[in-house]
Amino acid sequence: MSTPLIGVLALQGDVREHLVALAAADAQARPIRRPEELAEVDGLVIPGGESTTMSKLAVIFGMLEPLRERVRAGLPVYGTCAGMIMVADKILDGREDQETLGGIDMIVRRNAFGRQNESFEAAIDVAGIEGGPVEGVFIRAPWVESVGAAAEVLATYDGHTVAVRQGNVLATSFHPELTGDHRVHALFVDMVRAARR
Repeated sequence: MSTPLIGVLALQGDVREHLVALAAADAQARPIRRPEELAEVDGLVIPGGESTTMSKLAVIFGMLEPLRERVRAGLPVYGTCAGMIMVADKILDGREDQETLGGIDMIVRRNAFGRQNESFEAAIDVAGIEGGPVEGVFIRAPWVESVGAAAEVLATYDGHTVAVRQGNVLATSFHPELTGDHRVHALFVDMVRAARR
């Protein structure tokens, strides 16, 4: 099977690190900023960054509705940190005008683990990933308050859900792209390959 083409939403956030991690996980990776670029990809990563800024830029760049349509149509999507907020159906502590794409029946609390100076790393056991825990980097990270019946909790930390999957959509509170461990990206690349079959 040919190598999947996975886009990284390049409106704001740590785009370059995801491009590197996806390439290491045997995918073609490219930054995506326009609807016509989105139409070409087999999967999409929504990086960490600032979720309110990202949602505003998605509107400005004309990406919000095309993104929602592709998610509804089954495009595999992986959201990290702010990306997790973007794929949530509901947000707590968000701005009134903050938009999400949806995709996972979950309620996410923004900045739940604290401010920038309270960032930390922790070993996280993620269901479906072999070889021991992954190193999770938490930077102003959200956590999941609750999930619906269709969503599967893949990991928790300190009693809070930090990784979730529903169908073709994966989300983590933490940043695996910052660690050099590409197993979470490899899991997502496998999801993309399965969706193409």
